Amino acid sequence: METQVSQKPRREPVYQLSIFADNKVGRLNDVLQRLAEAQIHIMAISLLDTTECTIMRFIVDDFEGARELLDQLGYAYTTTEIIVVEVNTEAEIRFITAALVEAETNIHYVYSFVMRPKEKSALALSLEDNDIACSVLESRGHKVLDASDIYR
Repeated sequence: METQVSQKPRREPVYQLSIFADNKVGRLNDVLQRLAEAQIHIMAISLLDTTECTIMRFIVDDFEGARELLDQLGYAYTTTEIIVVEVNTEAEIRFITAALVEAETNIHYVYSFVMRPKEKSALALSLEDNDIACSVLESRGHKVLDASDIYR
C-alpha cells in the first residue's frame, strides 16, 4: 500500500522593491507621488541614504503594478524575497529575534510596516535563509505572512 505524504503548500513569497536613485532633494517624494497617482499603497518603507545614492525599500500592495510603473519611469530597482512576521506587541520582537538566533539564521536588516490589512503590526526581515526562518518562526507560534496577506 502506497502512503502519501501531505506537504504544506509553498507560501506565496512577499517581495520588496529596492529603488536606487540619486541623492537629491525631493526624490523620495517623487516616487511616493507616482505610486499614489497609480493607486499603489505603501505597506512598509525603509530608506538608506549615502552621499552618492539613496536606496528606497518598499513593500506595496500591488507589486506587479509598482514594477510596471518603475519600468515606465526608468528607475533602477531590484526585487528581493523577504519574510514578513506579524507582531502583536513590542515584546514579541525579541522572541522573533531569539528564534532566529537559535536557528543560526543571520538577519541582514529589519523594518516595520506602516500599515497592513487587518490593522496588525508586522516586521519585514531580510534574512540569510528564508525557509529555515519560516519553519522556526512558525514552530514557535509566530504568524509568517505571505503575499495574499499583503497584496491586493
